[in-house]
Amino acid sequence: MPSVPNPQSFESSVQFESSRIHAVAVYCSDGRFGEQVDELLHAHLGLPRYDRLAVPGGAACLAWHFETYREEEGVIEQLRFLLTVHNVRRVVLVAHEGCAFYSERLRVPALQLEARQREDISKAISRVRDFGLGIEVTAFFARLDGATVRFDRIQK
Repeated sequence: MPSVPNPQSFESSVQFESSRIHAVAVYCSDGRFGEQVDELLHAHLGLPRYDRLAVPGGAACLAWHFETYREEEGVIEQLRFLLTVHNVRRVVLVAHEGCAFYSERLRVPALQLEARQREDISKAISRVRDFGLGIEVTAFFARLDGATVRFDRIQK
């Protein structure tokens, strides 16, 4: 007789791996891009596990916006914690086109959106590097091509 699922409990089929990868990804909490970001980190960057810091706007909270100083303080504190306690040595920043955080929270006009996001990613790269020596920072901009998400690497 098949077992009846228990609504009070769930047992994952994925085994726990205790070793750390020493990497964190900072990206927008927009769930439409979550699986694609996982694939980028797993398949393209070779990071089978990584710490996640998913917040609205992602790296925008590391770009010194007066309008988001409270969010920024929280993200900075969380990032410092991960860098220190989890001994993170690699940070991956991901922004995505059409981010509502920019249009709604920062009120950036649609025609200026991508340029502003790229500028913010550059600021965020510098900010993360200021946390200490030896931190590798990689950044990407995600864009839609039909139903496909393409990640373009941002150089700085």
